[in-house]
Amino acid sequence: MQKTGWLLVLILLLIGGQTVAQNKKRRRQTDIQKVVDTAYTYTGTPYKYGGTSKNGIDCSALMQNSFAGAGYKIPRTAQAQSKYGKKVGWPSLRQGDIVFFKFKSKGEKWYHSGMITSVTPDGIYFIHASTSRGVVVSDLNADYYKKSVKAFRRVIR
Repeated sequence: MQKTGWLLVLILLLIGGQTVAQNKKRRRQTDIQKVVDTAYTYTGTPYKYGGTSKNGIDCSALMQNSFAGAGYKIPRTAQAQSKYGKKVGWPSLRQGDIVFFKFKSKGEKWYHSGMITSVTPDGIYFIHASTSRGVVVSDLNADYYKKSVKAFRRVIR
């Protein structure tokens, strides 16, 4: 009888451990979806350097506001955000990861960020605040973006 009791306790612990892991995974996915959904609410918002609202927003504020929608506090600038979270590579990209770009224009370097919204066999798409088009979704595999990717970061792990 004593062995049966211990076996029952062990089984309950194993089941409970799986439930905790499943809940953590579910919570992570829910948070990622909140972040992406928040970013999408800015679609069409005009670009404004230093802007932080739906009246006008820049790329890093779009990331900061989107993550804040799920309770995550991240730095304000794209350059500072590029050092935040866990570094990930092309093969492991997933929804909610932040992509960082470094562009050069007439001797100047400037940084840009966006959020991966979907990874499919058809492409990798990201939402960002484009200086010319406002907040839009673009294809990361487009030459213009792909050649300027500097890094990817994962905030929600």
